[in-house]
Amino acid sequence: MTELEQIVQQLEAGDQPLEKALQLFEQGIQLTRNCQTALEQAEKRISVLSEEQGDFTKASEQEVGDFLDGSE
Repeated sequence: MTELEQIVQQLEAGDQPLEKALQLFEQGIQLTRNCQTALEQAEKRISVLSEEQGDFTKASEQEVGDFLDGSE
């Protein structure tokens, strides 16, 4: 996620040559896909744990995001 944020900052600065900007964009897309996959896997694990633990209340998307961010 940190690497993706750095790429976004570089692209927003607008001082990259076109070829470098395209490379950064491609890297950003790949990192976004990786993050999405990791999030989906975490959600599946939480769902499985929720089913295994009958008394565990299913977490909302916001709660999952907060947990992954370390805010909780």
